[in-house]
Amino acid sequence: MASRLLVRYARLLCRASSQAPVVAAAYMPSPMATEVQRAQGWPGVVERLMCEERRFVKDDVSQTMPTRTELDDQLDKAVEPEDILVAWAEHGGNGNQAASALKQWTFLMLKTNPTFRNELPTLMMDSRLLDMMNTVSQNVSQVWNSSLVSVLQALWLMGLPSTNAVLSSVQTEILWRVRRLTYKQLSYLADWGSGRRGHQDVMIVNAVLKQLELRWTEICDVKTVAVLMSKGERVSPALMDRLEDKALELAESFSSEEIRRVCVSLATQSRRSVPLLRALSYHLLQKPSSEFTTPLIMDMAFAYGKLNFHHTQVFQRMASELLPRVPELSPTDVTRCAKSLGFLKWLHLPLFEAFAEHYTLYSDKYTILQLSNLLLTFARLGFQPSKGEDFYAKVHSSLKDSLSSLEPFLQTDVVWSLCVLQQVQPNYLIPLLQEKHITKLSEGSPTRADNYRLKLLHIAASLHLEHSGSSKTTAVPSALTAWSHQGPVSPLSPLQSSLREALQSVVGDTAGALRTGVVTVYGWTIDGEMVVDCNNRPVDLSILEAPHLPGERSGKPLPEGVRRLAFVAWEFPNFVSKSKDILGRFAMMKRHLQLAGFIVVEVPYYEWLQLKTDFQKSAYVKDKIGKAVAEDMAK
Repeated sequence: MASRLLVRYARLLCRASSQAPVVAAAYMPSPMATEVQRAQGWPGVVERLMCEERRFVKDDVSQTMPTRTELDDQLDKAVEPEDILVAWAEHGGNGNQAASALKQWTFLMLKTNPTFRNELPTLMMDSRLLDMMNTVSQNVSQVWNSSLVSVLQALWLMGLPSTNAVLSSVQTEILWRVRRLTYKQLSYLADWGSGRRGHQDVMIVNAVLKQLELRWTEICDVKTVAVLMSKGERVSPALMDRLEDKALELAESFSSEEIRRVCVSLATQSRRSVPLLRALSYHLLQKPSSEFTTPLIMDMAFAYGKLNFHHTQVFQRMASELLPRVPELSPTDVTRCAKSLGFLKWLHLPLFEAFAEHYTLYSDKYTILQLSNLLLTFARLGFQPSKGEDFYAKVHSSLKDSLSSLEPFLQTDVVWSLCVLQQVQPNYLIPLLQEKHITKLSEGSPTRADNYRLKLLHIAASLHLEHSGSSKTTAVPSALTAWSHQGPVSPLSPLQSSLREALQSVVGDTAGALRTGVVTVYGWTIDGEMVVDCNNRPVDLSILEAPHLPGERSGKPLPEGVRRLAFVAWEFPNFVSKSKDILGRFAMMKRHLQLAGFIVVEVPYYEWLQLKTDFQKSAYVKDKIGKAVAEDMAK
């Protein structure tokens, strides 16, 4: 800035002197003429000096480049760690050469003997290695930045204790130079040091991440972005936001492995960046089949499931690539992939058939926990294998001796899943309805306890409705019936509210002809309950018996030709993704209500959203009632 001002001042002064009268110039004293003449030469002098300064710096750099020595040549030719030590003993060198030699020795040791850290005390007795390390420590200020970063990595790989003098000197020098390191060198340090717990190591990583946060605009390559995003547990939220923007900008250049790394990092941090996930998914679809490795598919399924991010084209591509490899998968891979797709509520029938076939063939290799996860996924999606007899024969054989040994929560989940799949046996149900088991499920958070008590009500309903002829059927414990009377309270959705209004308009002024939000003893909540006569006209249901309600609800039995209707609103989350099939638990709800004597009138969201006026909604409900009753009469 001072140079520019000086140049401008000199030019203005020269211009002013050139406009002066000639007469004045004739009488101008010689000293002033000398000053004007000197001023006219200033601009050129200043510009020349500035250029000379730049040239001088460049020449100085070229002059400081070291000439290659015999040591450098031998280090390049080394293939064994001993070659490094021999070359150092013969020629020696400065601090920078010692750092390069130590780095190369460490990498060769790691290549030839991966467990060399166990032999480190013996190796540290070699005088040549000690001399090399001492040279680095004593001349650490002369080591170049790149060599300094590499030698710190080498010392970390060697597993030296934090009290080691050489390691401490290198760490201190890194902290002093952290502002002068390039962003790539900073990212290397953040990557290598993220898992270390030493005080100096933590200080280095924190300083590096702070510098990267300040200099994030310098980051311009995909590898650095992927590396830093994978260290999200140490990266500040502000830097992660910047890195997500950078990743979105560079998404086209990401390799398949970098896409996997970034998506897994986002999943582990629960950062659901939809624009970035869409961009990475689009570019993942463009990759060839050779890059869709099994680990990539497993990790991407995990990331999508954890973040609840749906991309049907990617799911279809992953399923088509994975399907031929299913026989080669391990039980861990099968259950992991199935569980991830279950979270997404995405059912690919050929792939899940292959999963069921895999268990049938290799059931002896599955642990009870892996089998439990597989059953939970099948129950969530309501999936029934085509060769169900063979599959469930293996399942019951595995559960016969293992079910009772499971911890109470997992045992409840497994039995509940079998209830959904209609494969439960009465001897699985009885132990879960004992007071002792119910008490165990009451431990923990209230939300979790309520969730498992609700599952126990479903299990009790399966016992009484689907296995009513069993001699082992017992009464529902009082603790469960009391809880079912309270029932979980949840806010109404727009679909439920508008459906109840339409039902009220259908019954009109008929007293006691409608119940809404009915909590049943089976653990299910009905959006609306109605009783109609043979002409489909609502009747007063308050005087009729209601065995599905908690407590004593005595009354008249249903007259001949009278039918009890249960209205159920199916929301978008109740369905399998990209399908009109309801999930497993809601299929069980429909089955239980039908066994309890209801005609279930289903109101799916995709039909209700097409109705715009109250008149259309009322007409729709009446039409649904007529069709449901007609189907029941046809049976």
